[in-house]
Amino acid sequence: MPHLTLLSTDGVTSTAELNDSPGYVKPDGALRSRVAYAAAHVVPQTWADNTPGQPAEVDWDATLDFRRSVYSWGLGVADAMDTAQRNMGLDAAATRELIARSAQVAREEGGSVVVGVNTDHVEDEHISLEQVIGAYKEQLHFTEEQGAGPVLMASRHLARVAASADDYRRVYREVLGSATVPVVLHWLGTAFDPSLEGYFGSTDWREASAVLLEIIAENPGKVAGVKMSLLDAASEVSVRERLPEGVRMFTGDDFNYVGLIGGADVPEATQPDRDPASARQHSDALLGAFAAITPVASAAIQALDAGDPARYLEILRPTEELSRQVFAAPTFYYKTGVAFLSWLNGHQPAFQMVGGLHSARSLPHLSRIVELANASLALEQPELAMIRWHGMLRHNGINVPGVIA
Repeated sequence: MPHLTLLSTDGVTSTAELNDSPGYVKPDGALRSRVAYAAAHVVPQTWADNTPGQPAEVDWDATLDFRRSVYSWGLGVADAMDTAQRNMGLDAAATRELIARSAQVAREEGGSVVVGVNTDHVEDEHISLEQVIGAYKEQLHFTEEQGAGPVLMASRHLARVAASADDYRRVYREVLGSATVPVVLHWLGTAFDPSLEGYFGSTDWREASAVLLEIIAENPGKVAGVKMSLLDAASEVSVRERLPEGVRMFTGDDFNYVGLIGGADVPEATQPDRDPASARQHSDALLGAFAAITPVASAAIQALDAGDPARYLEILRPTEELSRQVFAAPTFYYKTGVAFLSWLNGHQPAFQMVGGLHSARSLPHLSRIVELANASLALEQPELAMIRWHGMLRHNGINVPGVIA
């Protein structure tokens, strides 16, 4: 039986038995019991200058093939989001091209795609509220022209210039008023982006959530859902239970998604402070974690589709520890773990990222990802993953028993 070599934080190696592929089966179509999007990453050209500050040179074949793989498992794709390195290596020109190309692939594959709308193409750090509104509208209208669903992302520009909750109400009112299709609102926590502290006018999530809910109520028919990424299950449940009818909660909680997605259908999966009388008993999903574990996520939701919550838990619960490792502090470097697993699973030719972000995690951190991915059956091609990981260790001067240098 093959064994993985693992590396601890003090440089000591150990081994773990390599698990077989779980043999999950792709669904016949889209998943039914939950709406689930994988927030996808980008793959750079391996020969490009993938160093900090350089424009992104994307390997479009590998990047778009990854999206086709996500669709084949019945999930939708959330593109040009944080996972695609918005504000962390993916420049404005590459973002625009990614949105257009990804929307085209969605049409070809019959898949569902939503994409991030932000103000990040504006180079000036400090702009007026009017300029924030104009920048949002520019990206929104481009996204609508491509036929993709818009996700109105949290704007650093807005966080800098807003003096009160009323400024957030004004900006969202004007931007939503110009939308021709309902949008998803994204509330991104400071673990992902410290510059967004105080978003929606308060550092207290209870006060901020009241503003968010007011924005939704003041713009009927304009909001399709909310993606919450605060890594706080209680706050998500609280907001979810107060959403108007027809507005979905998309969990962005990569620490607690098993219980939030399972909801009342999976009593063994705990959700803090859930009201059993609420009409909202589960969250849908828009997760960077699901880009790292797409086949496992699909198999788990297929189990819910089949009315088998015990199987859902059996499949998905072990992945939460893996996701917590990928999203460990500093959380905004989680993209490195997503790309690393993509490489291990054969979806890209090299472990490289735009902006040099492949260097953002240590070897012991990556080793723990390998260990947990193996344990949770998230390695799609276990022997390929082992070969690639062992080669990486050898390249970095770590002895791998049984492997000839």
